[in-house]
Amino acid sequence: MKIKRIEHIAIALKSMDTVKDVLENKLGIPMEYEEHLPRHATTLAMFPVGETYIELLQSDSPQSGTNKWIAERGEGLFHICLEVDDIDAAMIELKGKGIRFQTDEPRIGHGNCRIVFMDPATTGGLVIELAEPPKSGHGADGHAAT
Repeated sequence: MKIKRIEHIAIALKSMDTVKDVLENKLGIPMEYEEHLPRHATTLAMFPVGETYIELLQSDSPQSGTNKWIAERGEGLFHICLEVDDIDAAMIELKGKGIRFQTDEPRIGHGNCRIVFMDPATTGGLVIELAEPPKSGHGADGHAAT
């Protein structure tokens, strides 16, 4: 398994307006795109920093994973996403090393990437996402990142 880079660092927020303002207007980091994931009742905003993104997450559903996380742990770091070439091979390798996953199969996530989350019970409590970008290098909206 080859980890290519930290694809993004996700921040869970009740409202992303203040942090968006800080990133864009104070730090000068332009937002690359915003995407709504209806299945998760969550909106995300992606801010590129070098080869990595800062991903802001905000949900309008109290039952979403984002809002459950905020209710339990407060706003802040939610997860780290690592980009891999082959998510299926990575899952097989990691399962052999004792890592469990929250789902048995990858699903389509941000920017049309195939994604899967490791079970935090097997990672010392850290939520780690794996992402395999589309082979074209671009998601459905033209973006390769989350």
